Amino acid sequence: MDIATIVGIIGGFTLVLVAMGWGGGLSWFFDIPSLMIVLGGTFGAVLINYPLSMVFKVVPAARNIFFKRETEVQDLIDLFVEMSGISRREGLLALERMEAKIEDPFLSKAVGLVLDGVDPTDVEIILETEIQSVAERHRLGAEIFTTMGNFAPAMGLMGTLIGLVKMLMQMSDPAQIGPSMSLALITTFYGVILSNLVFQTIAGELRTQSSHELLIKYLMINGTLAMQSGDHPRMVKQKLLSFVAPRERGVMF
Repeated sequence: MDIATIVGIIGGFTLVLVAMGWGGGLSWFFDIPSLMIVLGGTFGAVLINYPLSMVFKVVPAARNIFFKRETEVQDLIDLFVEMSGISRREGLLALERMEAKIEDPFLSKAVGLVLDGVDPTDVEIILETEIQSVAERHRLGAEIFTTMGNFAPAMGLMGTLIGLVKMLMQMSDPAQIGPSMSLALITTFYGVILSNLVFQTIAGELRTQSSHELLIKYLMINGTLAMQSGDHPRMVKQKLLSFVAPRERGVMF
């Protein structure tokens, strides 16, 4: 996971908590019914919009933000250069002994297709079809969290309206107006916090990770096809470097 994600999550919540406790108590901002309205309403609205099976699938996607190990472009290019050298010297079947070094399932599948003698055009079609499927799953995961981010503030506002109605019903007791108003506004606060520091940020990080993962997969396709066509290792390297920003090429290699 990128260090910026950790800094953003910890830093964002820390600053908000410090501001909440400044000159008062954090307990002022804790109200279980308000939290139930925001979370319950948000998840309920999401379940209305999406099948339960789809909603459950976004949980592993969110977990990957913190625990998934990203593939390093430099290591991947080095691997393709090594494999292309072996295939040119000893033939494509010699790549069987390289399979132990391949941890990525997508790359393992690509190399397996080459070893099976599948036509390069068919290899490209099969792998690009899988990429499209992966991209659609990623899009759906980010979309669900974006939807949650859109619903949370609305549910917070709904909770505020409920609190205001209760407050107006107690107008005969002036001592209850202040506390009732503060509790009414807490639901809006919960909605804004959950939307902007949780749901929308997860959606944004999922989109960022998806872009990087798809770039890596397209790099794998190009490397596989170049290796299968018998390109020289230096040519393979130059082709794959096109996926790297010009400023980073000199630093990486």
